[in-house]
Amino acid sequence: MVYVTDIASSAGSVLLVGVLLFAISGVWPPLVAIESPSMDPHIKEGDLVFVMEEERFSGPDDRHGVVTAASDDSYRKFQQPGDVIVYEPDGNGRQTPIIHRAMLWVEEGENWYDRANEDYIGSADDCEELTSCPADHAGFITKGDNNGRYDQVGTSPISEPVRPGWVVGTAEMRVPLLGQVRLQWNQAGATERVTNRTATNATGSTAVNAAAAG
Repeated sequence: MVYVTDIASSAGSVLLVGVLLFAISGVWPPLVAIESPSMDPHIKEGDLVFVMEEERFSGPDDRHGVVTAASDDSYRKFQQPGDVIVYEPDGNGRQTPIIHRAMLWVEEGENWYDRANEDYIGSADDCEELTSCPADHAGFITKGDNNGRYDQVGTSPISEPVRPGWVVGTAEMRVPLLGQVRLQWNQAGATERVTNRTATNATGSTAVNAAAAG
């Protein structure tokens, strides 16, 4: 009975913490684990990051709750200008969310080539050679701090300009290395689900990864 009581008490405590974090952040899950080094050195692979609904405590000159690096150089998150956002690439909720910095906001049909940092657009010499230019729709141009290009640049861009509706929330703080536990748990669960699906071939189950990729 003591053992069962301890287990129930621990589970209840974890649930209570989860509910409290959700109440504060407005996002579920409120904590995401980082799978790649694309945000080094400010957010590292294996970190656990607390995410908040973007319009709860938005900064100055925000667009839909997000402050871009281009709009206010004095507003800094994780040691660089602009909010770090978690978003669904191309609005696809089945893909692992991306956690990158919001660099600038573009309007639908805008030629944003002249506003882009030439270091982050690859070999493009004008708007016609730049992916997503003119912009098909309004949205955020994003970039990993450790990446050499915008997410929207290249022959296989990570995402189109990020619509506000694709934004899950803004990254607020990180806990170093604690995300490793979450990642190992997810990997173990994914392996088990894939094995089960292969064996039955009729369950329709899919491996779900709720961690944020960088």
